[in-house]
Amino acid sequence: MKNLVNYAIAYAKAGMSVLPMQDKKPLIKFADQPALTVDEIKNIWKKYPFANIALRTDKFFVVDIDRHEGGADGFKSIEPYRKDLPETLAQKTAGGGEQLFFLKRNEKEVRQNIGFLDGVDIKAHQNNYVVVAPSSIGERSYEWLNQKPMVHAPKGLIKEINKHSNHTDVDFTDFKPMKTKTTLLFETIVEGFGDNGGRNDNLTHFVGGLLFRSVSPQVAYNLALIANDNTNDPLPTSELDATFKSVLNKELRRRGEI
Repeated sequence: MKNLVNYAIAYAKAGMSVLPMQDKKPLIKFADQPALTVDEIKNIWKKYPFANIALRTDKFFVVDIDRHEGGADGFKSIEPYRKDLPETLAQKTAGGGEQLFFLKRNEKEVRQNIGFLDGVDIKAHQNNYVVVAPSSIGERSYEWLNQKPMVHAPKGLIKEINKHSNHTDVDFTDFKPMKTKTTLLFETIVEGFGDNGGRNDNLTHFVGGLLFRSVSPQVAYNLALIANDNTNDPLPTSELDATFKSVLNKELRRRGEI
């Protein structure tokens, strides 16, 4: 693995808000914080010399196109929009997806929209981020596909994104939820199974929790598929199926049905 500090500094000097990452997980708290300075970046990379680099989507937004094994194909979903998209900075992700970078317009908000199309997310919140080249996940690397400058997206695309956005103006900050095991099951559906190292364990707990609460196996499986689609790096369908069958058999044995 390489020390990417010089790349991180270059991004910062270009006006980007840089984050140090362990794979896809931030190594620092950053929400609503100012961008790191060059000196702060140097100090952080001394502590985490092999950190990946992410950029916050504060000045730009990203059309995140992915292809899930046995599931949604974002490349097919985005095809009708391609002819209207100007050429802009783009990268290949470590998972084989593609990300298109567009500058935000001062006069027109673009809202974050996870699930804009099947296999296509819009990452636009100021506290969201994307991992960028030359970061790597295991043996797989992020690579810039071109050296074009970021451009503004067509207003028609922004209108389409916002029309289907799950954005809300409701203020949730005063609500203090009481966390329960059932709460965590609901949150997993939306937030996914987490990073690579814990995805399978989280899937196991999720499915087991649903079956224990007498959710039907078919519904539990469908909910697992949704949660997997909401995972940054989803599990292969074959692995999800194998884990699901194992957990289901364990629950049937617990009930004395096999």
